[in-house]
Amino acid sequence: MHRLFVALRPPPEIRRQLLALMEGVENARWQDDEQLHLTLRFIGNVERPVAEDIATALDGVRAPTMTLRLNGVGCFDRRGRTTALWAGVHPHDAVAALHRKVDQALARVGLPHEGRAFHPHITLARLNAATGPADAFLARHAGLASDPFALTHMLLFESTLTRDGASYEAIARYPLD
Repeated sequence: MHRLFVALRPPPEIRRQLLALMEGVENARWQDDEQLHLTLRFIGNVERPVAEDIATALDGVRAPTMTLRLNGVGCFDRRGRTTALWAGVHPHDAVAALHRKVDQALARVGLPHEGRAFHPHITLARLNAATGPADAFLARHAGLASDPFALTHMLLFESTLTRDGASYEAIARYPLD
């Protein structure tokens, strides 16, 4: 089985800016440089023939290069408990349009449409019940901003879950033009 997702990878200078923020929340599981990405579509576990169909389908996705900038921080909650900290990006329109194209391409190879709303972001940390409060982090970095940065390709990643968290390997690259 292959655990796959499609993502955009920010350039090194943006990743360095994000890594510099990662402190101040007790027991947070901060992402490392290799884990920083903007997920366009989580696919999940698939067999090799389906993975090959996915790779072929993604090769047909056409979208322009996009220019984004970091825009604030936020969190995801589940049942009143914060589960993740993230950095926002702006503008959303180009990323959302690419997400829809990827979702449509995957539907053509038999994968169901993603059921949840798409919210473009870069995950900074994963939190659990042992994690301290994140309010100070969110307040301190609410004004997060960056210079504009260009994204010229999307990637198909394979994710491997380990005791220390997930490791990601880019297995295919698709240019945006």
